Amino acid sequence: MVVLAASIVTRGGKPVISRQFLEMPRSRIEGLLASFPKLIPAGSQHTTIETADVRFVYQPMEDLYVLVITNKGSNILQDISTLSLITRSISDLLRSSSPDEATILHHAFDLIAAFDEIISLGYRENVTVQQVRSVLEAESHEEKIQEIIARNKEAEAKEELKRRAKQLEMQRRETAKLNHGAGRNTGGFGNGSSGYGGGGGMAGGYTPVQQQRFEAPAAASRSQSPAMSSKPAFKGAGMKLGKKPKQSDVLDALGSEAVVQYEEAAPYVPEPVYEPEVPDVDVLEKVDQESVHVSITEHLSLTLLRDGGLKSLDLKGELELFVQDASLAKLRLNLQSPDASADFASDVQFKQHPQVAKFASGPAAKRVVALKDSNRDFPVGKGLAVVKWKLGSTNEAIVPLAINCWPSPSTDGCDVNIEFELEAKHLTLRNVVISIPLPPNSYPKVSSNTGEWTVNSITNCLDWTTDSIDADEPSGTLEFSVSGTEDPDTFFPVGVRFVSAGSLAEVKVDSATLVESGEEVTFSQETVLVTDEYIVI
Repeated sequence: MVVLAASIVTRGGKPVISRQFLEMPRSRIEGLLASFPKLIPAGSQHTTIETADVRFVYQPMEDLYVLVITNKGSNILQDISTLSLITRSISDLLRSSSPDEATILHHAFDLIAAFDEIISLGYRENVTVQQVRSVLEAESHEEKIQEIIARNKEAEAKEELKRRAKQLEMQRRETAKLNHGAGRNTGGFGNGSSGYGGGGGMAGGYTPVQQQRFEAPAAASRSQSPAMSSKPAFKGAGMKLGKKPKQSDVLDALGSEAVVQYEEAAPYVPEPVYEPEVPDVDVLEKVDQESVHVSITEHLSLTLLRDGGLKSLDLKGELELFVQDASLAKLRLNLQSPDASADFASDVQFKQHPQVAKFASGPAAKRVVALKDSNRDFPVGKGLAVVKWKLGSTNEAIVPLAINCWPSPSTDGCDVNIEFELEAKHLTLRNVVISIPLPPNSYPKVSSNTGEWTVNSITNCLDWTTDSIDADEPSGTLEFSVSGTEDPDTFFPVGVRFVSAGSLAEVKVDSATLVESGEEVTFSQETVLVTDEYIVI
C-alpha cells in the first residue's frame, strides 16, 4: 500500500496539520482535503470514500477528522489499521480522546514526528503506540544509568555527612568535658598557691625549681582555659559550649571534605534487563506475488527453563489471502495435510473467518479454505485474513531451537558454555541473536565460538549472532570466561530472537483450485515466523 498523506482537518475541510509522504503540489493536497467533507454521504456509517484517483480513510474525532489518503490499489484493511494506529497515537500524545483545533496546533510538531514514525515513504512501519511514544520522548538508557549513579552518589554523600556530623557532636561533648575538668583543676591550684604564699615564714622558702614544680600546673591550666574559650577547635559556631550545633554549621565545619566524599562514592550500575527486539524480516528472500497470493505469519512467545523443560509456549498464526484478478475470486485453498505423528497435530486450534467454511473434523482430515456460499467471491484488490490458529503447550518437543547455557564458577569469575540445537528440522532460522547478560564493568574472554559475537554496551549483554541455522548446520557452541562474579544467576535470562521463512505449526497451502471447474490456479506463498519473546530463565 502507498499512503499519500496523513491529515487532521475540520468538518469544513480546513487543514489543521497534514503530512505528505510522496511529492505532490500543495494545491493538490489542499484541493483533496477541501473536497473530502463534500464526498461524505449523509447518514453514512462507512469510514472510506473512493474517488477516481484516491481513497479517503477517515475517523471522526469530535469537530475534526483524522484522515489517511491512499491510492486505490492499497490494501484497505492495512489502511484502516494504519488509521487506527495514527488515531491512538494522537490520543496518547495529547492525553485526550477529543482534542480541539488549538490543542492540535500546539502539538503540531510532535504529531508530525509521530506520523513519520508510523509511515515511511508511504509505507506503514511495524511499530506500536508505545514505541512511537518512546521515540518521541527520546529516552536514553545511558542517561538513565547516569541519573541513577548521580542519585546514588548523592544518597551516599548525605549518609557520610550524617556520620561526620555524629563524630563532630561526640568531639564537642569530649571537649566540653575537658573544659569543665580544667576549670576545676585551675581553682584548686590557685587556692593552694595562695595558701603557700600566706605561709611565707617557712624556713628557707622555695627554690626556683620547687616553685616551678607547684606553679607550672596552675599556669598551664590558666593558659589553657582562656585559649579554649576564646578560640574554638573547629570552624563555625557549632563548637560553642552549651549550644547544640545546627546542621548547616556541621556542613560548614566539614568544608570541602564532604565534596571529596561525594565525588569518591562508588558508582552504581543497575542489573542488565533483557528487552526483546523485533526481528528483522528483511533478511528473508522476497517472493514475487502472483494474482493469487497467500501470506502466512506466525508469532512465537516461549520461555525455557535453564535446567531443562518448557515453562510456556504461545504460537499465534494467520493466513491472509490476496486476490488481484476478479476471474480467480471463486477459489478454494487446499492446505497441507497434517502430520498425525507430530507432537502438536491435535493441539493446534483453528478459527475461520465467519464467511469461511469450517474444517472437517478429525486429526487427519483435509483442511480446505473455501467460502460457505460457493456463489460468492473472495474480495479483489485487498487482503482477507481467512484462517487464524493458536497453539499453547508445555511440550518441550515443540521447541524449535534448544538452548543450553551452563555457567561454572572458576578461580577468578565464571566460565560459561552455551550451545544451541535446531529441533524443528523443517525450519531455516535466519539472523539468530542469542543475548547473554554480563556482570557490571566486565568484558568477556571468548575462547571458542561459531558465528560472531559483540558486546552490547546498552544492554550490557554478549550478543552471539549466527546468520543461518538449518538441518545441515543445526548446532553451535560458544565458550567464554568473565571475572567479577561467581553467581550463575548473573547470566540469565538468556534472550533469543530470529526470523524464519517457514511455519512452526507446518501450515502450508499445497494447491489452489477454482470452485466451478476444479482447475488449479498458479499462486504465490510467503511464510514468516518471528519471535515476540524467546528467553531462558
